[in-house]
Amino acid sequence: MSDPTSDPHELYRRWIDELWNGPADREKLKAVAEELVSDDFLGHWPSAEVVGPGKLAALIDASKSSYRDLVFEIEVGPFAEDGYVAGRWAGQGTAPDGQVVYLSGNDILTVRDGRFTEYWVASSEM
Repeated sequence: MSDPTSDPHELYRRWIDELWNGPADREKLKAVAEELVSDDFLGHWPSAEVVGPGKLAALIDASKSSYRDLVFEIEVGPFAEDGYVAGRWAGQGTAPDGQVVYLSGNDILTVRDGRFTEYWVASSEM
């Protein structure tokens, strides 16, 4: 069996299942992020630029803290070609006021040496 991170499709599955749906503990999230993204990882969110696995783990931890029971699933893809991976996801969680919130988005990531190096997301909340 090959190293799971050598397959960009498997790497994206881990991105969703083990990172975004991963542990609630920031240090454990950071350990997963260190496996999946490069030390010089750069994430482009509409409101922030995130550099490195530690900052990525902090951003994901903050997102998880915003909603109870937040969970994501892959809806389309992933598609992988020429060092890029793209996928569409959907998420659901409960806001502090008790309202169920639905999220969806599209990811584009670059891959180098079995880890993600750069990330762009377009997402919406319904």
